[in-house]
Amino acid sequence: SSGINAEWPLRPGTMKALDKKCNIIPIIAKSDTVSKSELDTFKANIMAELKSNDVEIYTFPVDDETVSEVNHEMNEMMPFAVVGSREDVKVGEGIVRGREYPWGVVEIENELHCDFVKLREMLIRTNMEDLREVTHRKHYELYRRGKLKQMGISDDGAHPISLQETYEQKRTEHLEELQKIENDMRQKFVNKVREKDLELKRNEKELNAKYESLKKEKSTDCDSALIPLL
Repeated sequence: SSGINAEWPLRPGTMKALDKKCNIIPIIAKSDTVSKSELDTFKANIMAELKSNDVEIYTFPVDDETVSEVNHEMNEMMPFAVVGSREDVKVGEGIVRGREYPWGVVEIENELHCDFVKLREMLIRTNMEDLREVTHRKHYELYRRGKLKQMGISDDGAHPISLQETYEQKRTEHLEELQKIENDMRQKFVNKVREKDLELKRNEKELNAKYESLKKEKSTDCDSALIPLL
């Protein structure tokens, strides 16, 4: 969305990065801060900017005869100019959601004041299923292929490969590899401990042998030093 006082020009680079990941529906926030003629000019400038930067926005489908006319009309209205408010304002004998100014009240759900109702109808009631279908068929498909490519798997779409199954398989293989590495490290540690234990026992045996040897030599020296009295 873009506010009337937003920095101009738009940031098409960000929108271009998003148009392959999600459905983009341009809207103008705070549209009650400009006149009708200024708003029309602003809408035209936004659409020209998006087109010149090759930003792909979502368009309501016109192939279904039951909604083609209204969807075509709504496509021509983009970007939608909306006003937001959480306040209830008294207008005449009724209460409406809107924004109150010294010169009057902007009613959120009055189609003469903004496009909020039209936008809501298009998203929730008329084109909800198409939005889901486009998200699955286009955006998720690009995401799926990208993830598979990162895993070194090519998928041309003719025989779709389940990303979930592939992920689970790769995860299982990864866990098995980690377990193998862990087992190898544990075995190496056990071998090192065993070798160290054998080395300590060997050193201990050598020390005992030397001790016994020295003990015998000491005993022999003492016997040689004895002088017989008779």
